[in-house]
Amino acid sequence: MDIATLIAANGLNGADLESARSALSGVGALTHDPVWIDEGIAADIPFGRIDRTAARAALEGLLPGTDVVVQPRAGRAKRLLVADMDSTMITIECIDELADYAGIKPQIAEVTERAMRGELDFEAALDARVALLKGLPASAIDRCHEERVRLMPGARALIQTMRAHGARCVLVSGGFTVFADRVAAAIGFDRAVSNRLGVEAEALTGMVARPIVGAAAKRALLIEERDALGLDPMATLAVGDGANDIPMIEMAGLGVAYHAKPKTAAAAAARIDHSDLTALLYAQGYPRSEWVE
Repeated sequence: MDIATLIAANGLNGADLESARSALSGVGALTHDPVWIDEGIAADIPFGRIDRTAARAALEGLLPGTDVVVQPRAGRAKRLLVADMDSTMITIECIDELADYAGIKPQIAEVTERAMRGELDFEAALDARVALLKGLPASAIDRCHEERVRLMPGARALIQTMRAHGARCVLVSGGFTVFADRVAAAIGFDRAVSNRLGVEAEALTGMVARPIVGAAAKRALLIEERDALGLDPMATLAVGDGANDIPMIEMAGLGVAYHAKPKTAAAAAARIDHSDLTALLYAQGYPRSEWVE
């Protein structure tokens, strides 16, 4: 049996659930009565007879402001989460904000956007952007963290709740340790992996230490963590927004594109376009009464 979880940022009612159930029946699904996870916000519709791709196609875009996650009912509560940082666990792209302190944010941000859309090689684009920051005082890092870094709504609830239920949570970022380590600690991750900015004489050197944490490294980390825990692939969850997240999203049991670039959204088994990160708790069947914040 599979389930379609509907999560509505602006509210969900019984008529909405019946519309969704009818849409599934219209493409040949055998549906069962909807079950509220949290009434008015999130609900499951169990179904069978059709594949999950057909179910997604029938439901996505059907109800305004509503996210849809279609997956097997068994094993929906995941044992491993691997998450991107910039624009996923925090609201900004750190390199763009650092560039603002150097007076070159528009120049850097354009390259970041193209890299996240998958139009540029991630590692080459990272090298090029960091090179432009050469000479920026290292003190800008702390200023940027204090003044610009903000946690994504729902980030702490997601991680704290999953860990309280026995899951391991790992932050993996194409960004930098000077931000990722602090973000991971603030949210409560078990581990953080990211790139190291070169700093000498209290200024950025314009270099990134090797090896670079890019798309392949993110995928490899998910496999490493999964195998170390002895987990079935379906017990894993990955979430991100950029093209460099696609390999880990495709490798996970449930790969989620979060407010993502089109290429990433197209590659993911699920997409969250409207809700905050607590949607991933509803996708795992956790009602608000079981959240830890």
